[in-house]
Amino acid sequence: MELETRLNESRPASPGTLRPGGRTAKVRRAVLDATLDALAKSGFHALNMDRIAASAGVGKTTVYRRWTSPTGLVGDLLHDMAEQSLPAADTGTLAGDLRANAELVRATLTDPRMGAVFRAVIAAAACDEECARALAGFYRTRLAEWTPAVAKGAARGEVPAGTDPVELLRAVSAPLYYRFAVTHEELTADVAERAATAALAAARDGVFVRE
Repeated sequence: MELETRLNESRPASPGTLRPGGRTAKVRRAVLDATLDALAKSGFHALNMDRIAASAGVGKTTVYRRWTSPTGLVGDLLHDMAEQSLPAADTGTLAGDLRANAELVRATLTDPRMGAVFRAVIAAAACDEECARALAGFYRTRLAEWTPAVAKGAARGEVPAGTDPVELLRAVSAPLYYRFAVTHEELTADVAERAATAALAAARDGVFVRE
């Protein structure tokens, strides 16, 4: 672990992705909070580095040096959001864990502030490769956080051995994101419940077993 840490520290970091302490940490927090507010209010294409610096109370030179571009800001924000998100549930059953996962996704997307942020980032990812990579990284981190729940469920015999946890978890959230980003339909608790129930039923039938 120490070797891995030293290797990671020796590699060039992506814009804004250092894990600083002290004043530098406060600067990063202020800039990321300002970025989130700006995305929620105006979307990605209105993201302006000078205005972010002013809103955060940080010098423009610092913002340009550390994040280099609006996509650098978005990438670091997504990295931070992934790390700060709630941990995976452990209800004692896979059904309960999947329902908790679906409800967490639903609650996030229906939150007025966070829903606007995700809508902005998803739109940006559709036309900007760097944003797309950052968003994919966010979801990789969140899926990895929840994969042990599927492994525990398989160990309890709730789904077949060899069930791919990532594919199962994607099947839970995909219907919610479809309604959110494509059809703009209401995301109710019933919708989240059905998504979790349908994904679990498919998993029990072996749909997600790795070949």
